[in-house]
Amino acid sequence: MSRMTENVIEEFCIELLEKQGYEYIYAPDIAPDSDNPLRSDFDDVLLSSRLSDAVARINPSIPHEARQEAIKEINRIHSP
Repeated sequence: MSRMTENVIEEFCIELLEKQGYEYIYAPDIAPDSDNPLRSDFDDVLLSSRLSDAVARINPSIPHEARQEAIKEINRIHSP
């Protein structure tokens, strides 16, 4: 019988999300000190540029101001 470890659960979840069309990116590859930093700090959970792109892609007919307000609201909900 195999053991259920955190790593097994994490890999299972990543597989499920990839099957739904999400892209997995290894954290060190987007770290602030990497060649492709997508976050300015290791505490950044939301990737701001990707969030903005996704909101625009999902809501192309909504005015820019409304999309910006949605992004502000997501950040507000996310902030402690």
